[in-house]
Amino acid sequence: MSEKKKNSSALIGAAFLMATSAIGPGFLTQTSTFTGQYQASFGFVILVSLILSAIAQLNIWRVLCYTGLRGQDVANRLLPGLGYFVSFMIVLGGLVFNIGNVGGCALGLNTLLNVPTAPGYLISAVLAIAVFLLKNAKAAMDQLTKILGAIMILVIFVVILIVQPPVGEALKNTVAPSTGVNALIPAILTLMGGTVGGYITFSGAHRLIDAGITGEENMKEVTRSSVMGIGIAAIVRVFLFLAVLGVVVHGAVLDSGNPAASAFREGAGELGYRFAGLVLLCAAVTSIIGAAYTSVSFLKTFSKWIEEHENITIIAFIAVSSLIMFFLGNPAVLLVLAGAFNGLILPITLLICLIASQKKSVMGEGYHHPVVLLLLGFVVVVLSAYMGVNTFVSQLSSLF
Repeated sequence: MSEKKKNSSALIGAAFLMATSAIGPGFLTQTSTFTGQYQASFGFVILVSLILSAIAQLNIWRVLCYTGLRGQDVANRLLPGLGYFVSFMIVLGGLVFNIGNVGGCALGLNTLLNVPTAPGYLISAVLAIAVFLLKNAKAAMDQLTKILGAIMILVIFVVILIVQPPVGEALKNTVAPSTGVNALIPAILTLMGGTVGGYITFSGAHRLIDAGITGEENMKEVTRSSVMGIGIAAIVRVFLFLAVLGVVVHGAVLDSGNPAASAFREGAGELGYRFAGLVLLCAAVTSIIGAAYTSVSFLKTFSKWIEEHENITIIAFIAVSSLIMFFLGNPAVLLVLAGAFNGLILPITLLICLIASQKKSVMGEGYHHPVVLLLLGFVVVVLSAYMGVNTFVSQLSSLF
C-alpha cells in the first residue's frame, strides 16, 4: 500500500474510531431518552452540542497532532507531573466505562440473538480481543470501526424509512425549539460530554499520532479528519433521533431500561427490535475497542514495557473490564460515578491544550493558534466545567 493510501486510511480510521468510541450504549440510551423527553426540540440540542463538540475537538486535535505529543505528554510539558494526573483520570474513566460497554454488548447479543447475559459478557470480550490478536491490529481496528459504523447508520436509516418521522417539524424545532432554550441547556452539555468527553476525543488524535500524521504540513488533513469524526457521530445521533421521534410523537412511552430497543420495537415490530440489538452490538464493540486503545495510549509513554507490548496491554484491559462485569453483574454505582467523573475531564484536558497552544516551549517558535478557535475553546471550557461540577455534585448527593 502506498504512503498516501496508508495516510488516507489512517485519517478515515481515526475519524471512525473517535465517532464509534462516542457511539456506545450510553450514547444510544441518552439520545433515545432525551428524544422521548423533548421530542422535536431535541434537534436544537443536537445542533448546539455538535458545534460545541467540534470546537473542543478541533482545539485538542490541532495541539496534539501539530506537536506529535499525546495528551499526557502535552500536560507534562506544560507542568511536570500533570500528565500523570490526566492519565489517571482518563484510564479510570475508560476502565469503568468499558465495564458498561461490555454490559451493553451483552445486551445487544441478547436482543439480537437471545444470548444469555453471562456468556454474553465473555463473547463481548472475545469479539474485541480478536482485533488485537491480529498482526496489524491498528489497520484491523480502522477497518472494523468503519464497517460497524456503516452498519449502524444503514440499520437506523432503514428504521427511519419504516417509522416515517415528522422531518419538517424536527427541522423547524432544530432552529426554533418549542421547548424553552433554558430547559435544554443541561441536555446540550450532557450530549457534548458524551461526544468528546473523557477519552473519546483523544482516541482519534492518538491514532493519527501513532500513524505519524503530525506536524504543520498535515494540519489540513488533521482538521478534515476531526470534522469527519464529529460528523459521523452527528449522523448517527440525528438518524437515531428521527427514528425514535417517529415513534414517540404518536404517544409511545419508552422503556427506561432499554429505550432505543423499545422505540425500534414500537416502530418496526420484532424486526425493529432485532435491528436495535444489532445497532447496540456494533456500538458496544467499537466503544470497547476505542476505550481500551485510548486508555492504554495514555500509559505507554510512561512505561517502556507497555509501549513494546501495547496489544497485550489492551487485551488485558478488555479482559479485566469483562471479568469485572461478569462477576459483579451490574456495577451501577461505579458507572454512575464514572459518568459524573468523566464530565470533569473535558474542561480540564481542553484547558490544558488551550494553554499549551500559547506556549512556545510546547508548540515551538513558529506556531500560531487561530484566535477565534482559542476564544471559543475557553467558552466551551467554562460551559463544560459548570455542567461537569454540577453533575458530579448531584450524582454524589444521590448516592450517599
